[in-house]
Amino acid sequence: MAIILDGKSLSKKIKNNLKDEVKQLNSKGIFPKLAVIMIGKDPASSVYVKNKSKACKYIGIEFEEFLLDENISEEELFNLIDNLNNDNKITGILLQAPIPKHLDINKAFERISPKKDVDGFNPINVGKLSIGIDTFISCTPLGIMKIFEEYKIELQGKNVVVLGRSNIVGKPMVQCLLSKNATVTICHSKTQNIEEITKRADILISAIGKPKFVKENMIKDGAVVIDVGINRLDNGKLVGDVDFDKIESKTSYITPVPGGVGPMTIACLMENVIKSVKNK
Repeated sequence: MAIILDGKSLSKKIKNNLKDEVKQLNSKGIFPKLAVIMIGKDPASSVYVKNKSKACKYIGIEFEEFLLDENISEEELFNLIDNLNNDNKITGILLQAPIPKHLDINKAFERISPKKDVDGFNPINVGKLSIGIDTFISCTPLGIMKIFEEYKIELQGKNVVVLGRSNIVGKPMVQCLLSKNATVTICHSKTQNIEEITKRADILISAIGKPKFVKENMIKDGAVVIDVGINRLDNGKLVGDVDFDKIESKTSYITPVPGGVGPMTIACLMENVIKSVKNK
């Protein structure tokens, strides 16, 4: 029977430690503060922002939300980012994706000060990660690395397959795994014979956003399976990229959806906000 990788309880442990850290910072007159920019009214984004706000409140991090009209110009967005960069009370800045098509998200990430880029998407932080310099790491890959650490899952020399090459998960995930001496293969929409590749994986990390895409015949016995996907079915049920019920018995460790990677992403964002304060 597989061991369920419980991201919910691990995230609570991390948040409780951060809560204590914030109390210590407050006693020295230091008050971490996260600014979240949201453009338009994407329902999924609203839920994510609400969860981030709740986590901040629980830990004691100050939180300010900037809700912008979806027709905002690039210049107006950049002016806001510049103001937040220059505001000493703001320790972390997060731009909630997705943003409207007429705005260039990469330019916006580049505009956020690398010192306040708690999401780890500024090209300077991305570059530092790739050459092994301590930096802000994108929160989902960081959360997955903490799961491996908590459950003592060895990465060195292991065959790890990552499904998905997004800038948010796939690419930074590869860098994190390489830093622990894993042998990494990345698959994407143009990869041929995916099944043959995933079957060789000691560890499979799926971040492609397709409900129940990973089937029983795609994994080998005893594999570790990390499911990053959060997909809502027509009946409202949340499922991952992995066909959990069919696969669980074949795996040694597996993350559930919900309650696996999701809570860890938010806990690691909170950790990055505290890191931004320490770096100052």
